[in-house]
Amino acid sequence: MELNIVLAQPQIPQNTGNISRTCAVTRARLHLIKPLGFSIDDRHLKRAGLDYWKYLDITLYEDFEDFFEKNKGGEFFYFTTKGENKYCDISYPDKAYIVFGREDKGLPEKLLFDNRSHCVRIPMSKGLRSLNLSNSVAIGAYEALRQWDFPNLQNSGNLTEYDWNDAGEDIR
Repeated sequence: MELNIVLAQPQIPQNTGNISRTCAVTRARLHLIKPLGFSIDDRHLKRAGLDYWKYLDITLYEDFEDFFEKNKGGEFFYFTTKGENKYCDISYPDKAYIVFGREDKGLPEKLLFDNRSHCVRIPMSKGLRSLNLSNSVAIGAYEALRQWDFPNLQNSGNLTEYDWNDAGEDIR
């Protein structure tokens, strides 16, 4: 299974850095559509992504036209506060693209209008603007991965100072 995270014209380097880290740990591909509100080598971007940059599969696009031209045949889901479908009511196919807009403006309304059935929202309190972009990406990514039973991801962990046997008994 392949998950694609798309950021359209992100403006805040720390958000993109956090999202890069989410992409690295989930093995999702990251797509960035220009113009970006920062330089790709911005220290805030790299600091937020920590040492995960070497694990990223990242592609840059000049604009929306370039992105759609190079990803023909993809199934796109547009995360927006203007969507009518809840993000968790959508069935995400293999190679899904989950698309997020600018922190300050979201996605273009024409794009949303033309793709109404693929516009999804994260429920939140009435009257409040939106969640932080990196939080929204994490929610969307993990819902798709949950539906796919977290393919190729480590689904259990180990304690560092203690251990237990298969019966759950402490074997220190």
